[in-house]
Amino acid sequence: MSKRDTSQDSIVPELEKRRDDSRAVVIAPVIKKGKSDANGAVSRSDEARLAEAIGLARAIDLDVVFSAVVPVSQPKPGTLLGTGKIAEIKTALDANDAGLVIVDHPLTPVQQRNLEKEWNAKVIDRTGLILEIFGRRASTKEGTLQVELAHLNYQKGRLVRSWTHLERQRGGAGFMGGPGETQIEADRRLLQERIVRLERELEQVRRTRQLHRAKRKKVPHPIVALVGYTNAGKSTLFNRITGAGVLAEDMLFATLDPTLRRMKLPQGRTVILSDTVGFISDLPTHLVAAFRATLEEVLEADLILHVRDMSDPDNGAQASDVLRILADLGIDEKDGAERILEVWNKIDDLPEEAREALVQKAATTPNTMAVSALTGEGVDRLLDEVNRRLSGVLVDRDVVLPVDKLQLLPWLYDHSIVDEREDQEDGSVRISVRLTETEAAELDRRLGQGAKRPLEDWER
Repeated sequence: MSKRDTSQDSIVPELEKRRDDSRAVVIAPVIKKGKSDANGAVSRSDEARLAEAIGLARAIDLDVVFSAVVPVSQPKPGTLLGTGKIAEIKTALDANDAGLVIVDHPLTPVQQRNLEKEWNAKVIDRTGLILEIFGRRASTKEGTLQVELAHLNYQKGRLVRSWTHLERQRGGAGFMGGPGETQIEADRRLLQERIVRLERELEQVRRTRQLHRAKRKKVPHPIVALVGYTNAGKSTLFNRITGAGVLAEDMLFATLDPTLRRMKLPQGRTVILSDTVGFISDLPTHLVAAFRATLEEVLEADLILHVRDMSDPDNGAQASDVLRILADLGIDEKDGAERILEVWNKIDDLPEEAREALVQKAATTPNTMAVSALTGEGVDRLLDEVNRRLSGVLVDRDVVLPVDKLQLLPWLYDHSIVDEREDQEDGSVRISVRLTETEAAELDRRLGQGAKRPLEDWER
């Protein structure tokens, strides 16, 4: 992170720092609550929260020199933390020559500014850190637009009057014109104008995606979407299934832009597999809103594979976060039970005894498959289950395609499982297929009367 971060200059004036802002202190404030979560959500351990915050910081190449869980009994409106904790962290900053503090908790603009003054260092809250990561990961024009829109909405409430040497601009006409807008008012106006332009461009992106989906529906291949907590192994599984070269690293938010690939299941069924951005707890609302066009791919999916990292002790809490975001997108629990298939990933990271127990548990748990995307264990069974889910009840059909119907052969190979084919001397083709009842009805419509043949016609 450079000394002069232009994206932050418009939020808080750059302080005269005496320390290196590439060296970071990470703190995870824990607000003490009188009652447990009424929603019954699975809570995350304090250590896991801190470890995730450190992982987020390292995802943008920061050197984390000190980290701590900070209990907060009574949040302070002006600083969130009490004076004692502020002094402790200031000491840690001085001892480690650190110029950046990452607070794994949302901060109000006032709290952020006051803490920067107290510590004489740059302060970034959880939302700002995730936005920074997304800004670095975005590689397509769409991703860049979405991140910039989220960042501007985040900045909008953090403009302060940094330019005290600039009074009001002259307003009105002539010598008697009243005071014009202040510098901060001018900045807010320019910021809002940029937000409006970005929203228009993203609306065009949304319309383009709708057109692409409409084209795909004309050749109706089922869509399978991969979702899950960040670093759960979605991209590794995507690469394993499709042979694609999507970036897959042991890093939070290693990939950001969605990827779609057409692929054939082992039984011959063609599907479209979609790899989406990873979810995370307390995902900033700015990002959810900005990425809605991208996440609409999940809403359109025929089957959703919820990939979970079963080697993570907090995978239960992570799963709850993912389901909560899916519910916010409009996929309710009842709908999810029919469309969501849980994929228990990274079983290769478990001890042998635990791995075997987990595989046995998955075998007896509905809508669950245990796999290792890295080694390939269980992936074939997963693909068989995907095929079963998408195909529904298959019916056997034996047909003879006359010469004037041979153009249906590509359609049959795309929409059915071909078991047997025999080319005849007269140019016709005898073919035995398995397909869904809906596709069988479509085949009848395309064939017309008299093209279907009973099974006994195959017997010589």
